[in-house]
Amino acid sequence: MTDPERLYTTVCNDEGQYSIWPDGKVVPAGWTVIGTRDTKENCLDYIRRTWTDLRPRSLRSWMGE
Repeated sequence: MTDPERLYTTVCNDEGQYSIWPDGKVVPAGWTVIGTRDTKENCLDYIRRTWTDLRPRSLRSWMGE
């Protein structure tokens, strides 16, 4: 069961892939906090609005975009 009061942070890796991470836990190597602390749903909404091209950055570069 998910705690609706739990806060998360939005994180991104070098490939431009997004995820959420429980606030207060150490973010794994290779990931950078890019958002503010918020509810799970608000963090996921931010990702839906921001991460519109799901291809990794290396693939986009390889394809010349």
